[in-house]
Amino acid sequence: MNELISTANAEHYTWGNVCDGWHLLRGENLSVIEERMPPGAREQRHVHTSARQFFYVLAGELTMEVDGRIYSLQAQQGLEIAPGQPHQALNRSGIDSRFLVISQPPSHGDRQPA
Repeated sequence: MNELISTANAEHYTWGNVCDGWHLLRGENLSVIEERMPPGAREQRHVHTSARQFFYVLAGELTMEVDGRIYSLQAQQGLEIAPGQPHQALNRSGIDSRFLVISQPPSHGDRQPA
């Protein structure tokens, strides 16, 4: 059944003690999550065995380290991460970063430290 979804009614979770995530779509083969990362926050560098991901910045700036290369994503920019590519998201800016993480298949349970 089709239903309107937003951060106001999506399943919410907290990660890294300071970051927020909202499951906008939690399907068997596809995941869409909106995340909020405050200034100075970072995730653990990791790799996914099966999941292909696409990070798309909605507001603020997001730094992505992928295989040792640094990318600075601004609002309205995205970056694909292939399965097996070590990566880490960081917020080096002075404001919150809000972004979408689209994963196919879903990345939960498919994550290993890199």
